[in-house]
Amino acid sequence: NDRGEVDFHALAHDHTDLDKFLDYVAHVSPRSAPESISSKEAKRAYYLNAYNALAMFNVIDSGIPTSLTGLTKIRFFGFRRFPIGGERMSLYSLENDVIRPFSDARVHFALNCMSVGCPRLPREPFRADKLNQQLDGETRQFFSETRNLHVLPDHKLVRVSGILKFYPEDFLAKSPTLIAYINEYANTKVPDDFRVEFIDYDWTVNSQRRQRK
Repeated sequence: NDRGEVDFHALAHDHTDLDKFLDYVAHVSPRSAPESISSKEAKRAYYLNAYNALAMFNVIDSGIPTSLTGLTKIRFFGFRRFPIGGERMSLYSLENDVIRPFSDARVHFALNCMSVGCPRLPREPFRADKLNQQLDGETRQFFSETRNLHVLPDHKLVRVSGILKFYPEDFLAKSPTLIAYINEYANTKVPDDFRVEFIDYDWTVNSQRRQRK
């Protein structure tokens, strides 16, 4: 839906289209078919779409868990391996060994593990011909939501998503501070001298049928 929530129960009932896409991912990748997926933008779009689709499949194949915590989290990201262009890879490896080396921190606002703390899941796939525009849009969308960025002027404090705590080296690679990175995309600019506090990450599965707090 427009909030990025997935109807996992309906998807579990009929995942024909998802299966078709993942069958393509299983056999074709930038590594297995470099002549057909050759540009940097095409590679990044492929891997972002593959990650999001595999995470979606992983939720339904795991029985639609309530949250991705504890042993479920370890299995979900680390133990389970999926075919990608003839290779078998975990979601953890796909993110950290393949996608992050592209050195574009905006991918963290495009990757979606299907939990509530994730960026909003877009309704259309990422495409090579407009990837830069899409990544900019998703990053700006992320920082426009108070659940991800909350500025408290009276306390000289900014509260920001735990995603920036997980990967600080990615955000600081081209920005002097986390606040400087945020200010590149946020509508509400954060003063440089504000203290940064991280919002606890919500690993609840982002299902349309979940109970909201």
